[in-house]
Amino acid sequence: MSQQDLEPLDVEGIREDFPILDRSFDGERLVYLDNAATTHTPEPVVEAMSDYYRRYNSNVHRGIHHLSQEASIAYEEAHDRVAEFVGADGREEIIFTKNTTEAENLIAYSWGLNELGPGDEVVLTEMEHHASLVTWQQIARRTGADVKYVRITEDGRLDVDHARECITDDTAMVSAVHVSNTLGTVNPVSELVDIAHDHGALAFIDGAQAVPNRPVDVNAIDADFYAFSGHKMAGPTGIGVCYGKRELLEGLAPYLYGGGMIRKVTFEESTWAELPWRFEPGTPPIAEAVGLHAAVDYLEGIGMERVREHEEGIAAYAYERLAEFDDVEIYGPEPGPERGGLVGFNLESVHAHDLASIMNDHAVAIRAGDHCTQPLHDKLGVAASARASFYVYNTREEVDKLVEAVEDARDLFA
Repeated sequence: MSQQDLEPLDVEGIREDFPILDRSFDGERLVYLDNAATTHTPEPVVEAMSDYYRRYNSNVHRGIHHLSQEASIAYEEAHDRVAEFVGADGREEIIFTKNTTEAENLIAYSWGLNELGPGDEVVLTEMEHHASLVTWQQIARRTGADVKYVRITEDGRLDVDHARECITDDTAMVSAVHVSNTLGTVNPVSELVDIAHDHGALAFIDGAQAVPNRPVDVNAIDADFYAFSGHKMAGPTGIGVCYGKRELLEGLAPYLYGGGMIRKVTFEESTWAELPWRFEPGTPPIAEAVGLHAAVDYLEGIGMERVREHEEGIAAYAYERLAEFDDVEIYGPEPGPERGGLVGFNLESVHAHDLASIMNDHAVAIRAGDHCTQPLHDKLGVAASARASFYVYNTREEVDKLVEAVEDARDLFA
């Protein structure tokens, strides 16, 4: 279906599912533009989790009684639903974690500590979130491997030619963000994966800012590992997803141990359960899995192409309005296929934290800081930036309120 065939979202109808958006502060209605950090949770997700606690709250895979059976079925079906949502080949390839960060650590420790050594290289990008950058940096320090970085261009795109230079036959892992949480850049991840595979390397894609707002097919991308978080896609906090190709996961040893992930234990040794349970020790996020299942249903009910079209349209409008100011610097590509649904910017002579504070006076919630991308901000030559990020319930009128707050800040600091 082409973009022209998509019906526009019933944004007002969608907003009714998010009662938090009706809040007001000092007479100003909340304008929530911090969705890259955490999206809000619609009523169907809240109800699904409440239903779990009210009707069949129990531990999974541990009881014969009815409640445990119902909870176990719901938990397993959540894996199935998420697998279907991202194009995985089954629940065996879907591991539930706390968040994207834990998914990065899972692969870094289970694979990286065992496979990397002196002479091996891990290739990242200059726009990586700390979840990737810090994790692989520390693993490289422990194993003697080297870390290299693919640079970005002046307009915030990934330099693919430089990626081809960085990724060599010594490269063991390429880890790249799908959509930058600071620049909004949509990276050519399929091309990066192909380059990695051409050199015998594996590829890990951080999809925390992609899965919530665009169709993602991990098989089409051909990523070896792919991670994302529930709380950025209308789901609950406390649950994330680590996708891995089954043949690769089968060869990995767990890095967290305990109950629920074992097949047999003696005083001398232990063996592991089948996938994906061997990577989910202890009591897992059961209610959160139920909520994530409901969030996937909710988003697919809207349609991920429509989610993307709406979010990118609002972001493009914000970019255009902010570009009207000659003292506002916007980071990342211009609106188009290579920009997602957020806009990072700075107002000249106003610190990002001060700008966010003034925004808050207008009940406009944005993010200010380094967004867990300190090296990228160093590259940009700024200590911090402001970030407005959008989702299915945001409107052009809310962008206008953002712009009014920027104008207020200009007048205040003039």
